[in-house]
Amino acid sequence: MYRYDEFDRTFVQERVAEFRDQVARRLSGELTEDQFKPLRLMNGVYLQLHAYMLRIAIPYGTLSSRQLRLLASIARDHDKGYGHFTTRQNLQFNWIALKDVPDILDKLAGVEMHAIQTSGNCIRNVTADHFAGAAADEAADPRPYAEILRQWSSLHPEFTFLPRKFKLAVIGAPNDRAAIQTHDIGLQVKRDETGSLGFAVYVGGGQGRTPMVARKLRDFLPEADLLAYCEAVLRVYNLEGRRDNKYKARIKILVHETGEAAFTEAVDAEFAALKGKALTLPADEVDRIGAYFASPAFASLPAQSDLYERAVKTDPAFARFASRNVHPHKIPGYGIVTISLKPTGQPPGDATATQMEAVADLAAHYGFDEIRVSHEQNLVLPHVRLDDIPAVFEALRAAGLATPNAGLVTDIISCPGLDYCSLATARSIPIAERLSERFADLDRQHAIGELKIKISGCINACGHHHVGHIGILGLERKGEEFYQITLGGSGDQICTIGEIVGRGFSSGEIVDAVETVIDTYLGLRTSPQETFLAAYRRVGEAPFREALYAAAG
Repeated sequence: MYRYDEFDRTFVQERVAEFRDQVARRLSGELTEDQFKPLRLMNGVYLQLHAYMLRIAIPYGTLSSRQLRLLASIARDHDKGYGHFTTRQNLQFNWIALKDVPDILDKLAGVEMHAIQTSGNCIRNVTADHFAGAAADEAADPRPYAEILRQWSSLHPEFTFLPRKFKLAVIGAPNDRAAIQTHDIGLQVKRDETGSLGFAVYVGGGQGRTPMVARKLRDFLPEADLLAYCEAVLRVYNLEGRRDNKYKARIKILVHETGEAAFTEAVDAEFAALKGKALTLPADEVDRIGAYFASPAFASLPAQSDLYERAVKTDPAFARFASRNVHPHKIPGYGIVTISLKPTGQPPGDATATQMEAVADLAAHYGFDEIRVSHEQNLVLPHVRLDDIPAVFEALRAAGLATPNAGLVTDIISCPGLDYCSLATARSIPIAERLSERFADLDRQHAIGELKIKISGCINACGHHHVGHIGILGLERKGEEFYQITLGGSGDQICTIGEIVGRGFSSGEIVDAVETVIDTYLGLRTSPQETFLAAYRRVGEAPFREALYAAAG
């Protein structure tokens, strides 16, 4: 893992001291809420419906056990005993007292964490593949590049006040596990025909009220040009992006209105002026940062584990867990373990302080002291011996964290919705809870197979509903909550925006409507191996729309 250098420590500690003074002035009445708002947003503090919320940055989703234990301590001492992991690989505390925030930030600084640039019109937390450095399909670990981008973008004077927020994501594999094509800039680390490293560059993706899939501007950008090209993109956006209408201020709108060819030409002109200058990324700097992400001291192990295979054969509960929550590792004898934060009837992405401590203990004992946060609101132990996975499973089961549903119908992404968020127009958590209860039967879940449901409580799409296989958008109509269904979305390497199907459904109807969609899929799939998404792409929306209208009467 990356460790803070002197610059990191100094600027984080100075920001904590600065914000402590700003909070004191707000609490004394010297600053009004309007004056305080831009100051708190610079430090990841939001004012929600019922309380202040603190959003803590987890760069590229990587945590140590020490850091996770501190987050558990903050949950217990300053919140209501739990935290909420988000689709940006961050952690939110939803019940924070403003007077406590400076002390919390001070504690975070002690374990090399902060909340800077988790809000505001700046470059946000850089996200990455949650299997980075462990996945068998990687060309290279994307985290060193994510860290380079983090350092470059932190407090960047030119990009502190952009037209709107700006999001970057990096993967190192052809299989996209970070939804890079829904980002302002998405980067895929790859190798050219000579074996040299570089990047496919996607620009202009996003969700919200105008969802768009990013355009590929470069199929292969040499490694040395990473910062210069990203800076060129951001300069064009900062100069040309709209500031008169916040709904049209994202880079996706600029790319769309300018046209891909003209936008690419503008970026290339800016890039030509920067290329070969101070922003060239030196190979020795890549090596220096990369050394922080060196692989752990893996043992030389057989590719198969007798202990693991015996547990699969003798324990049906473990067999289900292994089939959904254990993924191939690049090193023989190891596996990647996904820890689902989606137990039946619970808010997706929430973890109690006790559960966080349990995961921290497992990481320290079995996982080289490393935890990942996925954009799907789960936790991951990226490096676990196959021999140890049965013991990890038993510990997770004792902590209420052994739900074997990764990628299944109850592995739901959901934003906090109207239960917390002042921007929301409908509740999303209760819908997620009711869906997980409706499909709680594990036999049924495994029979349905891979299916991603994503729920947003408003048009801002924090629950990524546009790229859900089944997406649900909560809206308000005449004082009542109703829900729109989209089908066929996907955030992977074949990124697609879902199509609106059927009319809106009331809170009381939406779970039945989703069940109708799933039953329709089960009736038309060609075999149990044909996934929902594959079936939808084969037959289109017509049979689903017909079934929804027929069910609605």
